[in-house]
Formats: sequence, structure tokens, C-alpha cells
Amino acid sequence: MKEVRFFYVPSASTLTELPMEEALHALRVLRLKSGDEMFLMDGEGVFYRAEVTIAATKRCMYEIKEVLPQEKGWKGNIHIAMAPTKMMDRVEWFSEKATEVGIDEITFLNCKFSERKVMRTVRLDKIVVSAVKQSRKPWKPKLNAMMSFKDFVTAKRDGHKYIAHCNGSFERKDLFNEVYRLSNLDEGDSVTVLIGPEGDFSEDEIKLAMNNGYESVSLGTSRLRTETAALSATMLAQLALRK
Repeated sequence: MKEVRFFYVPSASTLTELPMEEALHALRVLRLKSGDEMFLMDGEGVFYRAEVTIAATKRCMYEIKEVLPQEKGWKGNIHIAMAPTKMMDRVEWFSEKATEVGIDEITFLNCKFSERKVMRTVRLDKIVVSAVKQSRKPWKPKLNAMMSFKDFVTAKRDGHKYIAHCNGSFERKDLFNEVYRLSNLDEGDSVTVLIGPEGDFSEDEIKLAMNNGYESVSLGTSRLRTETAALSATMLAQLALRK
């Protein structure tokens, strides 16, 4: 039995040709030829069973044979907003693993103690696309450009909002217990968790978030690296909201 081949094709239903990068992979690596079957994913909740119609040097044309709407495996919207680490490979690791686990949105925060003040998401987007295909997720997570901590927390944002930090001066609930209260979450509801830099959020940032409706939480007794904390928050939300 042949392995099922998935390709990421935004707006797949209105096109008849794989994007250049996907076409080169299909032709040069997988050696697809006319008549071969493949599956397309548009990143918006639909898979398509398709057939290769033309396999040229750099072009791979297709015809859709079946439209396969998918159902998301969790309720609500999971949004992690984190301060990116100085080493970009750690941000890439988180983005890949969070995509595999299941996440809807990632935002990068410029905080007082942030080690990285500038973010380029082109390579990161490619890593997310690769993880979407590998884990066969019907929805591609939304990657947002970096924004200031203040702008993020003061923006109108509905749903359940948490700021995870290590500052013992503030009362903190355990996020593990909090997310399990959300088992009856509605489909259109959301969970947003803020994850700080290696130096943690400043006291002023914690106060600002709490004044804007964010609940103060911990991620347990261990002191976690930024990317580990962000993935832990993602997994806790996933376990609580899984259908």
C-alpha cells in the first residue's frame, strides 16, 4: 500500500497546480507522475483527494477528485503569546511541536526583559507548514508578528486569559487546575496564555495584565525555559479542550 502524500496548498479548491516548492518536492523527491493520487490541505479545515494530471520538470498540475471537510480535534481557540528566546532554534522548536500538538494562534511579545526584540517569521512559517503536513492538521496555526506587551494585553480580547509567571509576590493559581474548569468551553470561545522571557515578566507587566482581565497562574513547581513553558501551556489547553 502506497504512503498517503499530503501537500499544503492554500486555496486548493480554486487552483489546479501545486505551489513551486511543493511541486519540486512532489516531482524530484517523491517522483510523482501523471495518474498518481495525492492529498491536498488548504490550512483552513479541508483536505482534498486529488490526482496528478501533468508532471513536468517544475510544474505539477492536479485535478480534485473528492472534497473532505475535517473537524477540529479540540474546542475553542488556543492562543499562546510568548516572548521569543535569543536563540531562534528554540522558538522554531516550540512552533513545530505546538503545531503538532494542536494550536490555533501564536503571537510574539516584546517585553521589558525580552532577549529578542525583532522577529522574522518567514522561516518560522515554513517550519509550521512542515509540521502541519507531518501531523496532518486540517488547520494551519496563525503566526502573528511581534508586538509590544502593552499593546497585546490592552487590546480587546474575549475568552479566558492567563499570564504564567514565577513571581511569588503575586497569588497564582495552577494552570493545570484552571484549564480543566474549561471542559464545557463553547466552540467559539478562546484560551490565551502569556509566557514571558527567561527573565520573566516584570512586576509592572504582571499588574498590567491582571488589570486587563488576565488571571495570574503558575505552570507547576518547576522553573521552565520559555519554550518549554509555552509548550506545557499548549498541552494543558489541548488536554482540557480535546473533543
